[in-house]
Amino acid sequence: MKRKIILVTGGQRSGKSRYAQEFALKLAENPVYLATSRVWDDEFRERVRRHQQDRGPQWTNLEEEKVISQCDVSGRVVVIDCVTLWSTNFFFDNDSDVDKSLREIKEEFDRFTGQEATFIFVTNEIGMGGVSVDPVQRRFTDLQGWVNQYIGSRADEVVLMISGIAMRVK
Repeated sequence: MKRKIILVTGGQRSGKSRYAQEFALKLAENPVYLATSRVWDDEFRERVRRHQQDRGPQWTNLEEEKVISQCDVSGRVVVIDCVTLWSTNFFFDNDSDVDKSLREIKEEFDRFTGQEATFIFVTNEIGMGGVSVDPVQRRFTDLQGWVNQYIGSRADEVVLMISGIAMRVK
């Protein structure tokens, strides 16, 4: 298997995760789902459990908040869902330091994608909805935009989801 990077981006509830999962199942019988969300409370833990059940037994479910490079996905098709939550973990742990977070995310992305695998990254285009009045949110929006640009520049394919419709950008 040769390394391939696919970025699936779009707004909230645009169909990104569904598209990424369906695409992964077309490429592999047993894909990997790498969840990057931090489980903050019992309600969210239950939501994660439901999502795992919904995906079904053909999926290998992994959870890693930040150091995704420690997940060996060599030779596999892996959906990373999602870049926005992954970036949030760095931003939160680095006390909203955009430069430090961006540097760490880029380094971790490069380590992780050094494996021979098919990577399907899911991310949000959060900067399309206007400018936040909250300065911390504005810094995070900047961080997310730069992370998306970094991944997009390294991706073999970029898909923009609009209203459940996949538009191939790259």
